[in-house]
Amino acid sequence: MRLHLLVPCVFSLSLCFGQIEEGDQTPMTPKEEIIEELLSERESNEALTKAEGKARELGVSEQAILEARFLFHVDRSEDAEIAAMLPKFLDCKNNFVLADSEIFASEDDFHAVVEYVHAIAAIEKGDKEGFKKHITEAFWLSPQQGAVFAPHIERVRLTEAMKDVQVDLGFAYASVMDERKPALRELLGEDRAMLLHFWSPLSPECEMTLPEFFLSAAHFIEKDIAVASVLPETSDKVKEAANKMLKETGKELPGTWLVDSVDKPLSAQLHVKTVPVVVLLSREGKVLYNGHPTDELFWQALESINPDIERPVIHEE
Repeated sequence: MRLHLLVPCVFSLSLCFGQIEEGDQTPMTPKEEIIEELLSERESNEALTKAEGKARELGVSEQAILEARFLFHVDRSEDAEIAAMLPKFLDCKNNFVLADSEIFASEDDFHAVVEYVHAIAAIEKGDKEGFKKHITEAFWLSPQQGAVFAPHIERVRLTEAMKDVQVDLGFAYASVMDERKPALRELLGEDRAMLLHFWSPLSPECEMTLPEFFLSAAHFIEKDIAVASVLPETSDKVKEAANKMLKETGKELPGTWLVDSVDKPLSAQLHVKTVPVVVLLSREGKVLYNGHPTDELFWQALESINPDIERPVIHEE
């Protein structure tokens, strides 16, 4: 049962799986069942390893097992683990069998992913030119998978842009909730670092993840990380919507909630184009991380500041 997943679907696997052979009521064989388990496993590395053992016992090809592990790490944004898979992908490169594939619709799609893994391995080593070479080749081989490759290019470019940025911690920003106008340094106090959380009441993702952010922010504050949420939009209408949304949560707001400045916008200096975005600043105002709050690199940056920081476990109601 070939799934014919194009790699853009790797980042939204639930959507892809929901579209696979819909309406097909043919009972699956044990081998097909274990393949489906492999491709959908996201619980833990241990669970995937266990499924891989069952798959080998049932005669599933090493190529299909490699593909499943690739999806596992991509879906969890584990770049170091993806980079470590490069030798296995190179071994498979000359022996790839399309008929055995569970996720690729063409050989070019597979070879594009090999180049993609090569690119991730290059950036893990700090090899910017190698990254550019391999990610360009990946685009050439499979341009329809550009939605997967583009975020890594954006990350590399953003990291380069942030190297020389230093936020002015002495600048004051207006509060969303009251008439205060505190300076960032005042909010930082004696804490180890400062987290800027860019959000908007107009963003469905921000609204959906606000309870998770409250939980994370409270944890950061306990671990000596100052937290300031920043509203990039400065219009009265958006500020009113933000104030209303925050009040309607009925919860104590963690950290400080600010409105960006028209004269000296943080969002422009930090290249914030979408929300939610988090930016971790050193006590000197240097950028330690800039990106999406779910990225593993964000949590690594936090743990480098305070090893006691743990990623909160979110329990769905």
